[in-house]
Amino acid sequence: MYSFEKGQRPLNPYLAGAITGGLVALSVVATGKFFGASTTFARAGAALVNMISPEHGASLDYFVRYPFAVDWQLLFLVGIFVGSLLSSTVNGTFFIDVVPELWRERFGARTWLRLFTAFLGGVLVAFGARMAGGCPSGHGLSGVMQLSMSGFVSLAAFFVGGVAMARIIYGRS
Repeated sequence: MYSFEKGQRPLNPYLAGAITGGLVALSVVATGKFFGASTTFARAGAALVNMISPEHGASLDYFVRYPFAVDWQLLFLVGIFVGSLLSSTVNGTFFIDVVPELWRERFGARTWLRLFTAFLGGVLVAFGARMAGGCPSGHGLSGVMQLSMSGFVSLAAFFVGGVAMARIIYGRS
């Protein structure tokens, strides 16, 4: 999924971490808001339910608490997508690889299986994020920046969970 051809190298992780920390701090200074993204997905779900059945949407307390809004979080997510697209296009690394080589070696080239698994993983992560009251950017970046114990525990759990799932899915190779 990653390509560093043509002599390109990834950004130094320490520099990337410093830039990310600076952006979180700048966000707090400029807007008074910490990074977070998972509420936007709940709000998108509310918008979808309300388009299909407004009466049902109005009866769901969760969607009443999180109505759809074009706010800083939505713009933050759009900015992540647009920024990464622009960056990869400008530096010539943009490409689409629906079934990465490592996945293909382990599970074959079935596109539907890769897409289904990615979708299921996204649903589980979103559900867990809402259940925990925040996502990796909310707990991991903003929580740690505030020296929150829940932020440190969440960040450790994200890494342990990611490594465990990679081992389960891909084995030791």
